[in-house]
Amino acid sequence: MSHTPVDIPGWKHVYSGKVRDLYIPDEDTQDVTGLNVKDDAELRAGSVMVVATDRISAFDQVLPTEIPDKGKILTQMSLWWFEQLKGVPNHVLSTDVPEVVAGRAMICKSLNMFPVECIVRGYLTGSGLASYRKTGKVNEFELPAGLVDGSRLEPALFAPTGKAEVGEHDEPITREELDAEVGEAIADRLQELTLYVYETAEKIARERGIILADTKIEFGTDSYRGEITLGDEVLTPDSSRFWDANDYEPGRAQASFDKQYVRDWLKSEESGWDGTGPVPELPAEVVEKTRARYVEAYERLTGQTFQA
Repeated sequence: MSHTPVDIPGWKHVYSGKVRDLYIPDEDTQDVTGLNVKDDAELRAGSVMVVATDRISAFDQVLPTEIPDKGKILTQMSLWWFEQLKGVPNHVLSTDVPEVVAGRAMICKSLNMFPVECIVRGYLTGSGLASYRKTGKVNEFELPAGLVDGSRLEPALFAPTGKAEVGEHDEPITREELDAEVGEAIADRLQELTLYVYETAEKIARERGIILADTKIEFGTDSYRGEITLGDEVLTPDSSRFWDANDYEPGRAQASFDKQYVRDWLKSEESGWDGTGPVPELPAEVVEKTRARYVEAYERLTGQTFQA
């Protein structure tokens, strides 16, 4: 589905992903929302404004229906988590952004991203469960027999995937393959940082009655200092699987704080969608329930009331 990116004074649109739009400072603009691009070495080395839209994707497709305030919720949640993870360098430079994208955008360091998704699995579910049922393994990890959907994995597994081309599925890679891709020392650091992020967030979420089942994290190198830096979003319902601890019951699929309503409706007879061709518009009820689930995740995790 095509869309028209927002026109932002002083910034030039350079890329649109499924749910995010990227902008760089316009070369003719000396000052961008209070950040002097010409004088600040870090910004001169490269900055990008990441704008989270209200678009939603499912089954590798961008839907024609948006979820109101989703971009703001995900941006505010990422910013809150970056604050909780102060021991991990992140890409945020400023939240002083133009009014037209207030609340849904961050000005960030431009990173050279690693060609890998750093995934931690603390519970067996999703594609990890499918792999286990087929081979008894998740990535290269042999797991005990008798595990079920929702079984806790102790310790949590660092289970990266390679980044596939657009429209293709990411494929799990072994630690040996990761070493070959980025070098052993960098692979060690990516694993260490990823597990630290998961373990820190899992503890925080558990104190709030939420289980962090798994998460996907992306890292890159800061083009100015060469430091391994946390990029993109972090610990949102789009990049992580959050479950309600009060409703947790191993042996069945758990209700999650994400786009589960959207996925379930698309798979239902009511949608009339067979997985091919254009995705249908979502009914108002599905949109409202999905938005409410995102808001609930934000408010329960942060302890703050979401301000639209």
